[in-house]
Amino acid sequence: MKRFWKGVQVDAERVVRLDDKPVRTPGRAPLALPNAALAEAVAEEWRAVGETIDPRAMPLTGLANAAIDRVAPDPAAFAASLAAYGESDLLYYRAEDPPELVARQATAWDPLLDWARARYDVHFETVAGVMHKPQLRATLERLGEALAARDPFALVALQPIVTITGSLIGALALAEGAIDAEGLWRAAQIDEDWQAELWGEDPLATQARDARRRDYDAAVTFLALA
Repeated sequence: MKRFWKGVQVDAERVVRLDDKPVRTPGRAPLALPNAALAEAVAEEWRAVGETIDPRAMPLTGLANAAIDRVAPDPAAFAASLAAYGESDLLYYRAEDPPELVARQATAWDPLLDWARARYDVHFETVAGVMHKPQLRATLERLGEALAARDPFALVALQPIVTITGSLIGALALAEGAIDAEGLWRAAQIDEDWQAELWGEDPLATQARDARRRDYDAAVTFLALA
């Protein structure tokens, strides 16, 4: 689609407007944001559009659309689907060897589990290897409650953070300020970094990683503004 507007505004209801016409989501709802800061950030994406719209260059708009169309109609169901990642969190599954990798994982991941234990009064089952280890029902319920307390805009931002890092616990720690975005990214890349050190960088893998980092950074920005 070619750019058809000249000006972009945010109205009193925090709806993004193009030449005084409201932007609508794919579901035809007004693109209304929960606060002025996020509304301005989304509006800035529309101001930055060149001759044609490229949705890939507008990640905040995409997340806002999803929050309104997909999450807001049933946030409890969306939170429950996200809580399911607590059953197989990256942080539970540790390398058996070599010792240096084991130590790297412990240094980065143990503090996150310790934080979650104290924050949510839960227990985690960790294991060396990749065989599935069930978690206690009470643990999963508590993680689910932590998600259910969040609004649709926070939930939609948490989803890519969880899926990209592989860690629901890490995403919750980020949301509550227990770790910063760079720290969580580094923690999630330990295994990949280890393989790159052993075998060298793969250009395709690096390209895919860069794409994930762009999506991760957008979700982090959205979460901070939401």
